[in-house]
Amino acid sequence: MVKHDFKLPDIGEGVVEGEIVDWHVSVGDSVSEDDPIVDVMTDKATVTIPSPVSGVVTSLSGDIGDMVAVGSVLVQFDGEVSEVINEISDGIDEQVLEESIEEKITEATESVIPVIEESKISQSVEVSKESISKKPEVNDLKPLNGRILASPAVRRRAREAGIQLDSVRGSGPAGRVRHADLDTYIAVGGTIAGAVPTSYSAKRTDVTEVKVVGLRRKIAEQMVKSSNTIPHFSYFEEVDVTQLEKLRQLLNSTKDESQVKLTYLPFIMLALSKIMPDHPECNALFYDDEGVVNRHSAVHLGIATQTERGLYVPVVKHVETMDIWNAASELLRVANSAREGSASLDDLTGSTFTITSLGREGGLGATPIINYPEVAILGVHKAREMPVVESGNIVVRRIMNLSSSFDHRVVDGADGARLIQHLKMMLENPALIFIR
Repeated sequence: MVKHDFKLPDIGEGVVEGEIVDWHVSVGDSVSEDDPIVDVMTDKATVTIPSPVSGVVTSLSGDIGDMVAVGSVLVQFDGEVSEVINEISDGIDEQVLEESIEEKITEATESVIPVIEESKISQSVEVSKESISKKPEVNDLKPLNGRILASPAVRRRAREAGIQLDSVRGSGPAGRVRHADLDTYIAVGGTIAGAVPTSYSAKRTDVTEVKVVGLRRKIAEQMVKSSNTIPHFSYFEEVDVTQLEKLRQLLNSTKDESQVKLTYLPFIMLALSKIMPDHPECNALFYDDEGVVNRHSAVHLGIATQTERGLYVPVVKHVETMDIWNAASELLRVANSAREGSASLDDLTGSTFTITSLGREGGLGATPIINYPEVAILGVHKAREMPVVESGNIVVRRIMNLSSSFDHRVVDGADGARLIQHLKMMLENPALIFIR
């Protein structure tokens, strides 16, 4: 056995430190080479760092949320060190290391465990007759450091099934709970450990402590910076999208198989790209430390996207060059890449204006926070049929609410209102969107 100190490698140009987001191993664990051992988040990405050796973990450096400098020891092993690992440790083959880690980059703090095919799960875990006939008992479980190991998919499944993970015996490394373990637990009629019988009078006294780390910490910092730095003013408007809805349905009914289904967002994107030359103060970035506003002619639209790992804002770039199908396709691509954790750094940077939409849960209004250093953001709410007065008669029209916020330091109230009114005209007369 050889003792090996594994140090935090250089995981990106200009990166000098990273935040420990999640440990996948504990002291005493036996690991194989290339098993994930830790997630480290930098300003550019979240990296899943694999084990450099096969052996036993003897010590870990740092808790979740701690900042670790590049070159400092992360993990100590007792194991057999391969020639390749020795080369990496000595800094001989930096290209190999860079390519290895680049393959592991994700954009989420818990997206490191690959989804295993059901067929492979059933082959890899054999449940004995004895284990099926015996319910798992909490006292038999010994979670390491009080933490139950499980992938995000397993945690979500357990949560939806009302199962507490500390009631399930994990068959994976270090007691990691797998899908097969949940299957076994359900098969033997497992119940939630310590659950209180359902009753209207039952008191709930549990408190769950959630440490704010990784992406959630980044989001919190960005929101505080935007809220504290930018004097927001908000503007609300109703838009009659009856004609737009008819056009949307017509285009969807005539599209070919290569074209994606149209939502309202691609129309809004094209409308904004068309009118932004008349409202350059709104398609801009304000660098307040330098006292400079950069007004952009290109329209790069950030699309606020909720994922299981937090809020991402992937960017559809140069919308001014797109037709409706291009816009819809690119919107779907960047949104899916953000949800799947495969978005590149280029996909997540460079926006000049942001759209945020809650879809069916869009509500009636909101006060969206500007994506610093941008100067404006548009909130899109769900469209619904409503009675309205038209030429003295009450008719049913399809109405969508828009909520917008602007940086009052560089965008006057009248200018923000003019942008939204111009957008309203385009959406209520959708043919204008397509006139060059």
